[in-house]
Amino acid sequence: MVVSAPSLRRLEAYEEYLKVKSLYWDEEKGEFVWLDTRLLPFEEVYRRTKDYNRVARAIKTLEIRGAPAIGVSAAYGMALAAIYSGAKTVEDLMRDLEKAYETLRNTRPTAYNLFWALDRVMNRARKEAEKGDADRVREAVLDEAGTIHVEDVESNIAIGRHGNKLIDNGDVILTHCNTGALATSGFGTALGIIRYAWYEGKKIRVITTETRPILQGARLNVWELKKEGIPFTLITDGMPGLVFMRGMADLAIVGADRIILTGHTANKIGTYMVALAAFDNDKPFYVAAPTSTIQKTYNPEDIVIEVRDPDEVRTVLGRYPLTLPDVDVFNPSFDITPPRYITGIVTEKGIAYPPYTKSLPRLLD
Repeated sequence: MVVSAPSLRRLEAYEEYLKVKSLYWDEEKGEFVWLDTRLLPFEEVYRRTKDYNRVARAIKTLEIRGAPAIGVSAAYGMALAAIYSGAKTVEDLMRDLEKAYETLRNTRPTAYNLFWALDRVMNRARKEAEKGDADRVREAVLDEAGTIHVEDVESNIAIGRHGNKLIDNGDVILTHCNTGALATSGFGTALGIIRYAWYEGKKIRVITTETRPILQGARLNVWELKKEGIPFTLITDGMPGLVFMRGMADLAIVGADRIILTGHTANKIGTYMVALAAFDNDKPFYVAAPTSTIQKTYNPEDIVIEVRDPDEVRTVLGRYPLTLPDVDVFNPSFDITPPRYITGIVTEKGIAYPPYTKSLPRLLD
């Protein structure tokens, strides 16, 4: 059956911002499509599927990565599960959706947008299921996924608008990991702020870390910045301290995979070290993320840190060995930056400043 998502029509208003199509719903073919980030910057390959299990695998293997992009993709995975389940009754369809929900939920443990998006889609499905029409549930699930997609784009642009106020003409901005179009629905959070400032005509420059071990900076930031024509310099992950000490950067802006109400922020491993370097050299350190990344808890122990395959560290992108094949490796994908090192948190609803225990809950009201 052909199921449409009227919510996606709203994307037409933002075409000027969506120069990179990181993911989208192909309405004509009823397929979810995404740009495989593992192959960039050397190959631009789009994958497509009608199977939610394939979406789950894409999230788990980092074909799709970045908290907002993971959330949107998981929502579309639920849409695929609904459309192609073959269930004739609402009861059977809801059982299929529950199975897809669990499969997608178990892909990545840290990115909070994943759980937020899945819960939102399931809540919409349960509400529609009360009317007893399976096809209406299918339509509602796809429409909710489309709404989440559009809202992510709108949030990104709003984050860019708010964050632009923090950047002066001539600033050099240091960033860590990829937080641009490839990590979202097409514009970006931290890199979206940089992109917005560039569109406003500010003469800025970016310093991006390589971001070991998956090299999101060296591969993805470089690819996005070159496409935009934004001047940049690539550095290794061990260099931010010297960069800040020598006054080579004016501020740092990073993204987040999970933020809690105390302001503790989980982001790509190495972010904490960037924050320390900025703090010790009296440079502002900002986090940029949509409010869908904020978990309503005050307990930092609720943040789950994903530990990934040791071979990501033993090799470069699984291809070239860097050390002995049996060497012991610790490979956490994220670290947590305490709120005392964070100057401000930029969201689509505005900028939160310390104390975060007061400012962040206000944003969620």
